[in-house]
Amino acid sequence: MKKIKKNIFITGGLGQDGKILIRLLNPKKYNIYIFSKKKVRNTIKRCKIFNENLKYKKNIRSHFQKIKPDIVLHIASNNPSFNEKNHNLFYKENLLTTKNIFDETFKANTDSRFFFFNSSQIFKKKSGSVNEKSIFFRRSDYTKFRINSHKYMIKKKRAKKLFYTNLILFNHDSVFRNNKFLIPRVISAIKRKKIIFLKDIMKENIHADFSHAEDICKAIIKLISSNKNLDNLILSSNKATSLNKIIYFIINKNKLKIDLKAKRLRKKKVLIGNNSKAKNLLKWRPKKDIFIAANEIYNKNFI
Repeated sequence: MKKIKKNIFITGGLGQDGKILIRLLNPKKYNIYIFSKKKVRNTIKRCKIFNENLKYKKNIRSHFQKIKPDIVLHIASNNPSFNEKNHNLFYKENLLTTKNIFDETFKANTDSRFFFFNSSQIFKKKSGSVNEKSIFFRRSDYTKFRINSHKYMIKKKRAKKLFYTNLILFNHDSVFRNNKFLIPRVISAIKRKKIIFLKDIMKENIHADFSHAEDICKAIIKLISSNKNLDNLILSSNKATSLNKIIYFIINKNKLKIDLKAKRLRKKKVLIGNNSKAKNLLKWRPKKDIFIAANEIYNKNFI
């Protein structure tokens, strides 16, 4: 007997995580659909793109009535601008969009499974190790939107016995990462030999919990393939990595003639995600790291 394919919807599917997940999803198991606010030509094989503004419920409902969602991966969010009024608008629009996609998912299929892609910025702690039970704290419109969205969905989950997981992701990069983010910007500076920029950024002595995005997405694939209905799950490297070390690694690995003599700086205390729960429950182990991701970005080489 032929197995019925599951319908998986991805919001923000044209971003880094969406692109990797589409490549990792088994086409024999899933019909893949993407919601995109921007009108784009579909150049991605194996999926269908719906150009919709998810701020309006009717836009979501029209598709979910025809194609019942079995799994929804909600990655999308608009980025805030520096204008305070726009920051407030960012909060309201993203919260509304998240509520809409969540509510319409379960109206269409009460047995659907919903995964919200959240950020490590929601934690109250700014340094040290955090786990799934660590306290959240609203310190900006960005974190306010993410925490309030989770509170709304977890309340509905418990009241109606729904399938919902809050995925808390730490820094993760790949060749699909938008060029405005830190690691691609640094790699671009290395390629263009922007010595002043590199020296300035090295003085900042940046450390973070960095991962290879492919590792993070493979954990997500394992989770959606299981029947585990978790409230929260951290996906991270569980260690602090120096950006300066990444810069030196790229220079040495590619035998570049760039002289960046800098003082050896102490390791900074930063926020680290304890990924023990993901490792144990999903039988998952990161196989790559941020150094591999950075070198792939430098050489535009991936999977």
